[in-house]
Amino acid sequence: MIKKIRAFVREEEGQGMAEYGLILAGVAVVAVVAYNELGDRILAVVRNVVASL
Repeated sequence: MIKKIRAFVREEEGQGMAEYGLILAGVAVVAVVAYNELGDRILAVVRNVVASL
């Protein structure tokens, strides 16, 4: 039983998934902040392109 508990504690697969989850959450936060800051400017550029076409 002790061997199984030690193997479970040493297992790192779950830690890797948690790290990927944190990275994904960080990218999502950056994307939301960038959209909030640049959204109106990007929309204006797209409207200008559409008007030119």
